[in-house]
Amino acid sequence: MEILRLQPDGLVRSPAFSHVAVVPPGATTVYVGGQNGVDESGAVVSDDVATQAVRTIENARTALAAAGATLADVVQWTVLIHADADLRAAYGAIGPMLATGGAPPLVTAARVAGLGVPGALLEVSAVAAVVRD
Repeated sequence: MEILRLQPDGLVRSPAFSHVAVVPPGATTVYVGGQNGVDESGAVVSDDVATQAVRTIENARTALAAAGATLADVVQWTVLIHADADLRAAYGAIGPMLATGGAPPLVTAARVAGLGVPGALLEVSAVAAVVRD
């Protein structure tokens, strides 16, 4: 059993994301709420979007690990990027981290006017599925 990630004919092909994911019966679903580039005390780690982006994914990795999942188990990422942040710098820093493992996960991204954490330039949430043989 494994998660099937599809890039159907007729839709744009990208090495960065898939369009469809099929999770087999019996998999454990893990939901990770919005993570920002903050340290353990909740302080924003930098005003640099690339630095925040890396810490955001590290925080998501920590949250996933608490549930027995890894970045490779992520089925879908949601990425919110502050409208004033450099999109290329953010994705340049985290792109390879989002697509760990075989076929890439699903990715939804949006530019937003602001985030809940003052000073945050990026927020990610994830849905993962852990398949046990």
